[in-house]
Amino acid sequence: MAKALVKTDMRFDGQKSLYEGKVRDVYNIDDKYLVMVVTDRISAFDVVLPKGIPFKGQVLNQIASKALDATVDICPNWKIASPDPMVTVGHKCEPFPVEMIVRGYLTGSSWRDYKAGARSICGVPLPEGMREHQKFDKPIITPTTKAELGLHDENISKEEIIAQGLVSAEDYAVLEKYAMQLFERGTEIAAKHGLILVDTKYEFGKKDGEIYLIDEVHTPDSSRYFYADGYQERFDKGEQQRQLSKEFVREWLMEHHFQGRKGDVMPELTDAFVDSVSERYIELYEHITGEKFDRGADAASEQAIQERIEHNVENMLARLK
Repeated sequence: MAKALVKTDMRFDGQKSLYEGKVRDVYNIDDKYLVMVVTDRISAFDVVLPKGIPFKGQVLNQIASKALDATVDICPNWKIASPDPMVTVGHKCEPFPVEMIVRGYLTGSSWRDYKAGARSICGVPLPEGMREHQKFDKPIITPTTKAELGLHDENISKEEIIAQGLVSAEDYAVLEKYAMQLFERGTEIAAKHGLILVDTKYEFGKKDGEIYLIDEVHTPDSSRYFYADGYQERFDKGEQQRQLSKEFVREWLMEHHFQGRKGDVMPELTDAFVDSVSERYIELYEHITGEKFDRGADAASEQAIQERIEHNVENMLARLK
């Protein structure tokens, strides 16, 4: 069984701090650069599962890296280089305290709200008579606040964001423009691989007065994809769509009576289950990118993976000086 990296503990020259998220470990270098290590940790229902998923970090990092390269003509982004399959090194930006969620279809939480009677989301009006998984006439932006670790993001309207001073009206107009253009590009790329980009999130930050796209982009952890083949037929019949996301992990946990609620007991993650999730992530990579996944980054131990990353990152940082 391939090894998974679930924890990093590295020291780089100029390192100021280490932020450990649910999946990513982010090293601050001289308050100038960020080293983002995408570990093999996996979370669902705001809970980090007790076992890592081999190759998951590589899948997410490489999808995001390719997406950043494919959209750099739309807006500046934080990426400088990806010196290791699990790492991106980039500019440290001051993040905006909101996430820009772009939705092309009425599905997920937006459908649940609509079904419960809501006819607007984040101040965006919705027409009567819509059905689950129906395409909007044009994509909509439903921003959320960025919650602290372990808490849920909260929906917020454009007007509330500006009124609360979270983002200036001038900057918000730029975020809105970039988000729509990025979603359009992501939709075009997905279509080439037989997929529909249903919804996704974008995060932005500022550096030297300029707005940058930051964090991950168009990954299965930050986006929802449908298979284009059969979409219309399933929609016409009122059937569920075939999704390309980590929804299958949440579904497995729910089947085993776990949803992160008080008193829920985490089911045993067998080696067979972990292997199956790893293979599904590799499948996601190959569908989203249209390229064969390279397992060459496999290593004999978690320590060996960390040593490889440390070596590659140190060489990269030396070139930046």
